[in-house]
Order: sequence, then structure tokens, then C-alpha cells
Amino acid sequence: MTDLSDTTLPPVPLTRPSTDGSELAAVAEVLDSGWLAGQGPRSTALEEGFQKLSGRAHAVALNNCTAGLHLALLALDVGPGDEVLVADYSFPATGHAVLYTGATPVFVDVRADTGTIDTDLVEAAVTARTKGIIAVDALGVPADYQPLEALARSRGLFLLEDAACGAGGVYAGRPCGGFGDVAVFSLHARKGITCGEGGVLVTDDAAVATRVREASCFGMQSAFARQSAAGLALPTFAALGYNYKLSDVLAAVACVQLGKLDEFMSKRARLAARYADLLAGVPGVTAPQVPADRSPTWQTYAVTVDEPVSRDAVAIALRERGIGCNIGTYAMHREPVYGPQAASCPESNRLFERHLALPMFTDLTEAEQDRVVATLAAVIAEQPAGHRS
Repeated sequence: MTDLSDTTLPPVPLTRPSTDGSELAAVAEVLDSGWLAGQGPRSTALEEGFQKLSGRAHAVALNNCTAGLHLALLALDVGPGDEVLVADYSFPATGHAVLYTGATPVFVDVRADTGTIDTDLVEAAVTARTKGIIAVDALGVPADYQPLEALARSRGLFLLEDAACGAGGVYAGRPCGGFGDVAVFSLHARKGITCGEGGVLVTDDAAVATRVREASCFGMQSAFARQSAAGLALPTFAALGYNYKLSDVLAAVACVQLGKLDEFMSKRARLAARYADLLAGVPGVTAPQVPADRSPTWQTYAVTVDEPVSRDAVAIALRERGIGCNIGTYAMHREPVYGPQAASCPESNRLFERHLALPMFTDLTEAEQDRVVATLAAVIAEQPAGHRS
């Protein structure tokens, strides 16, 4: 049994990417090829991989998921004066993307169990200014896409899937990324597969894909696409664009990681099941509950710290003992950048205050898991009465 008082034990991080020599080899190939910039052959291969993963007709590799959300909204003609309904429990990049367009995010509360947007509250939030809905695969748990798609169709709204944490997830037999008009994935270092920073947008709408691809490259056709053109192919700049391309160096790493996704998902699912077993005997915390109609990615393993135990005090104590941890994510309506919010989001607020993310990554060992849970149990038992409020 691990001695929890042993201060020489190495820390257990909240997350750690799983890489080996195959990622290094892929980078070496790109360096040898001479094409390091974005929208090159490795980016094309990554796009083809995400088309297959999501079942979509089109994919565009981008420098991050936030850029993808921004370009998706622009391609869906969102602008000043519009409102977009946004799942409140998410990293603020989701809300920021709406602000980038000049539109207004209207935050909608989430389900108590999944942390995903509450479909029963969505329709009540629709106004004459509402242009669409952004659902979030919260912490890797897919949202309720069947009723959301039906609602969006009936009200003439777009549905955008923020699948930042969703690569490999499944809802009602369909893969994350395959819902709504557009979906966007993240390849950030904390995600299930990563290249450090990156994102991929997927859609079945050819016009949206074209607008996104051009807008990600200053509003023009990429150099890689132009190099085979006859004559001197000079681009024209008819519309404002951005520099949101993903480097082919990073795309090569992401391609290798995508090839490992099934293996990574299987390992994380086993770790999640084992966590649930270990936590069953720990008072003061509740393991995550996932409905039977969906398979999460377990990008984050967030327990709920039950009242009156202080989540913040537990987190601080865990970090002091070398156990990485964090909040789940944010109740965006509370953030000052969005201004005063009329809507009430009590469930999102509760999750923001009560969720505690424990170490979860593909190479987490059983010994590390045992130590995490034992330390958590000890920390909760040792809390002074003043911290139980």
C-alpha cells in the first residue's frame, strides 16, 4: 500500500499527453518534406481522418477549436444584432466565439447529470433575434442531439456542436462531430488526442466548408492549392479573412494521435470504470453518472464534491499532496466579460462550484489511481469543520 505521507512520491498530474516515437517520426517526415506551413499534405490527411471519424463530407484543419467556432458562426451568417443560445457550462471560448462576431451569447442552463444543455429550457429562450444554438459536449459527454436537431429544424435555427472534448464520443449510435450543421473539435494538449494546439471543423455543407477554408487563410485559396495552377495564380482578397491555419508539423502529430484514438478511448473507459469502483467507498463525493444512450470520451473525470464539504479546500489539499486537480469548467454566465445576464443557470452554477476534476489521462496507472483516491478520502476525512460549509 502506498504511504501517503511519503513526500518523495512523484506528483500525479491532472493530465499528460500520451506520445511515443511515432509522433517524432511524423514530425521528422514533415521537416524532410519541406512543407511545414498550413493547409498542406498533412493537414489534408488529418481532414480526411476527421471526415471518417465524424461521418461528415467536409473537414477543415485549424489552429485551434476557438478559431473553428468563430469561423463556423461567420459562415452561418451570425453578426451584430443576432443572439445565439449557448450551453452555459463550458470553457469561455464557446461564449467568446459569439462575441467575436458581434452577436450576443444567451446562456442556457444544463442538465444536472450530464452538464450538457437542457433541451427543455432551449425553446423558452428563443426570441425573434435568435439565430442558432451551440451545444457543448461537456467534459466529453455528448449533448442530447436528437431533440436539439428536431428543435433547431422546427424553429429555423442552426445547431453548432462544440465537440472540443468530443473526439471518439458517441450519442444514440452516432459519433460526436456528426450532429447539427457544423461541429468543431479541439486538439489541445488536455484533450484525448492532441498536437499541443489545433482544431478541426466538420460539416456536410460544402458552402460552409469553402467559406471556412478561405476565411482561415486570409480570405484566399491556400498556397498548397494554388501551386498546381497553370500560369501565375495570384490570389484576390474579396472578403476579410484570418490566419487560422494549422501547421503541417502539428497536423502530422495529430494524424498519429488520431490513429491511436480507439486504443486511447478503451484505456480511458477502463480507468473511468475503475475510478467509479474505487470511489464507491469514499464519502463526500459522487462519481459521474452517464446516461446509457451515450458514450463519453472521459476527457475529464469530474466528481461532484457533496455539500457541506468544501470543493475548493479539497482541491487545495490535494495539490499540496502532489495530486493534480481542477474545477470541471465554467458557468459562463458568471464571467464579467459577458455583462449582466438575465437568465438563471442554477445547475451550471452548482457544477461550477462542486465539480472536481481528478487525474485522467491514457497512461494513468492503477497505482496512481489508487493513490489519487486514497489521498482524496484522507483529505475529506481531515477537513476541519470550518471547511465543511
